[in-house]
Parts: sequence; C-alpha cells; structure tokens
Amino acid sequence: MPTENVSVTGNLDDDDYPAYTMGRAADVLGITPAFLRAVGEAGLIAPLRSEGGHRRYSRRQLRIAARARGLVDQGTPVEAACRIVSLEDQLDDALRTNREIRRKLDAHGADI
Repeated sequence: MPTENVSVTGNLDDDDYPAYTMGRAADVLGITPAFLRAVGEAGLIAPLRSEGGHRRYSRRQLRIAARARGLVDQGTPVEAACRIVSLEDQLDDALRTNREIRRKLDAHGADI
C-alpha cells in the first residue's frame, strides 16, 4: 500500500498527469468546454481519454490552452492562435537545443 501513496503523491507534482475533467479545466481557466474542444481539434493539445471516453487535461495542457486563449482574446482566430503557440514552443525547443550544443562545443574547446 505505501507504493500507492507514493504514486498518488507523485502524480500531484506531475505537470503531465491528466487530473482535470473538461468541466473543471474550463472552470479553472474561465473558458468554455467548446474552446477546449477547439484547441484539441486544432491539434494544440491532445487530452487523454478516460475509459468512458471523457477528456482529461494536465496542468501543462491547461497552460498551453490559456496561452491560446490570450491570443484569441486579442482578436486572433483560434486556429491561428494554436499555430502561433505551437511555433513559439518549437522555437523555444530549438533555442534550448542550440544552447546545449554550444555549451558542449565550448566545453570541448571547439571553435564555432
């Protein structure tokens, strides 16, 4: 039984654990379930489906949806907002990878 408690506690700290139902996620973000469905259909987030087929969202997905909602609130269409958020994340990943490679090269004394 102690392993079950450790597992549950670990899930509370896991940004990717799908802890939120659609209704709760919408309430937390102050948005409608329809908006969550729209960002899912646009491919920005992919909620986990429960055995009963209900969508479940993680905190990371809620943050992503909130970023898209901010753009929509500024007048950006949902599909465009989702693409912008996706491209921003890809750019952040590429910049992070570039920094790591440069650090490794610098550590080995290579000229860039």
